[in-house]
Amino acid sequence: MPWGRLRTSAADGERVMATIEQRRFPYLWEVDTPPGGEGWESTYPYYLVSSEETRAHEQQLFWFQDSMHHPHPYFPFDTITFEAWGMSCGAYSTRVFALPPSRGLDLRLVNGYLYIGAVPVTDPEEIGARAVEFEKRAGHYYANWPDLFARWREKAEAAIHEMEAITIPALPELEDEAVVFEGRGRSSAHDLLSGYTRLVDLFFLVWQYHFEMLNIGYGAYITFFQFCRQAFPTIDEQTIARMVAGIDVLTFRPDEELKGLARKAVEVGVAEAIAGAEDPLAALATLDAQDGGREWLDAFEAAKYPWFNFSSDYGFYHDQLSWIDDLSIPLAGIQGYIRRLQRGEDIARPTEELRRERDRLAEEYGSYLDDENRAQFTQLLELSRTVFPFIEDHNFYVEHWMHTVFWGKMRAIGALLVERGQFPHDDDVFFLNRHELAQVLYDVADAWAVGVEVRRPAHWTNEVARRRERIEALREWTAPPALGAPPEIVTDPFAIMNYGITSERVTSWLGDEPAEGRTSLSGIAGSPGVIEGPARVIRSEKELGAVQEGEILVCTITAPSWGPVFSTIAGVVTDIGGMMCHAAIVCREYGVPAVVGTGFATQSLQTGQRLRVDGGTGEVTVLA
Repeated sequence: MPWGRLRTSAADGERVMATIEQRRFPYLWEVDTPPGGEGWESTYPYYLVSSEETRAHEQQLFWFQDSMHHPHPYFPFDTITFEAWGMSCGAYSTRVFALPPSRGLDLRLVNGYLYIGAVPVTDPEEIGARAVEFEKRAGHYYANWPDLFARWREKAEAAIHEMEAITIPALPELEDEAVVFEGRGRSSAHDLLSGYTRLVDLFFLVWQYHFEMLNIGYGAYITFFQFCRQAFPTIDEQTIARMVAGIDVLTFRPDEELKGLARKAVEVGVAEAIAGAEDPLAALATLDAQDGGREWLDAFEAAKYPWFNFSSDYGFYHDQLSWIDDLSIPLAGIQGYIRRLQRGEDIARPTEELRRERDRLAEEYGSYLDDENRAQFTQLLELSRTVFPFIEDHNFYVEHWMHTVFWGKMRAIGALLVERGQFPHDDDVFFLNRHELAQVLYDVADAWAVGVEVRRPAHWTNEVARRRERIEALREWTAPPALGAPPEIVTDPFAIMNYGITSERVTSWLGDEPAEGRTSLSGIAGSPGVIEGPARVIRSEKELGAVQEGEILVCTITAPSWGPVFSTIAGVVTDIGGMMCHAAIVCREYGVPAVVGTGFATQSLQTGQRLRVDGGTGEVTVLA
């Protein structure tokens, strides 16, 4: 049964030097606030900030900064994203499936940046008792995975469609006659408040779905990893991961749509009109008059839904626009693919090659085992391949499609508040946390209903201005990678596989510092291959347009929606990430060498430096 071995998983952790007990990062409350950021704590709900009452608990945990999904200080409203996933992850880990080695992930903000503390299970008896429950409950999901996954898709799509159908009323001078003659029995004031409440409810609901199958999916994959490491002591993690490669998942579907549109442009004769345009958005307006133009535009419109509901990053911040919000993003990808087709290049992912290699590796390693162990190896491998699509597909439904719809609805609320005189700017709404916004919306709805002015517009306008300045100041601060005293052994499987938070990595953080002029960096071998090329350091998805063909992308972490970039770059180096992070998975699927989890690549390397990236050893060398 997957994760049965995790009853004694503490023994599988990486032990570190005894001196680590004398070395630590600052505790949460010991971190200085940068100038201009004073008072940041008042911006957020009390439960997201360290306090005297919580220090004893916080001191027991090791906290790491999740720069993978949350690299910037948080706008007050945007904290809803990690509030939703934090509760869901905790509930499914602790209360639903009873993961043996760990509970949930506790969350705190420090200077507006999100820090995660994994809550371990340390009592061997409790681990054993939880393992019994886990095997029974997770076993049901493993035995019925295809059916449960199909039902999961139905639930997720139904919730997203319900969110799409929510409208933000305009609060007119006089209600439409239909309210009277259809006997609707409710006003626009009610619809505004209930619409906002339902938006928040659906957001939390879809995030409950997110973790319904995710952690146990990782459980199956991690158990396969553990089996292979015990059965084949010299095998590396990358080889294990390659046995589960080449599987079609929705993560790649939006990029495949762009490739299809590029091929279509060549086929119908509008390739040059699109690829040669300095302003591809303006070029769209001219296509209708060209032969084949209407056919291509129809294909473009068909591809938008739902595939352009794809965030330009991970979608955890309201200002991370999706393709549907800024069509120049997917059009730039289409332009790049057209140019490659015009040069006679193959733009397809090497999926068949990956499948042949995975099957060869599985057959080779299976042949080393006796009949009993080979049967277990085959069972665990097949289960890993079965659960793998969910591990990737859920991201499209939740972080991309649902988040795109949600942020769009929230921008509509922001526009309404400007129209009603509450705020001067559409994005002011995101400088209130979700509890404060509920109060403001009531004020606006009630004032409209009664026929009076909103009660405290100046208060909130001034407060938003202060918060805007405060968050800008916090953006200049460099968040340390971790806080608190490191554990002797890192055991949380999610932290290890997704974030690359291992005991060895933590030790390197304690003894290593970012510094320009470094000649080498070490990380996790994320995707095989050795490549040399010029570095391109970016710190935001907004800088992707600067990436040139043949460069080695150096970033905090890549996002699934960066697919078009993977077709042009030579290699990838990231600050954070483990063997199962999206950067490693996507690089393996595109055949791009990658080293992930280096810690300080974006702070130590510079654009233009010539690098050598060894995706087999995890080493990055500065050549010039």
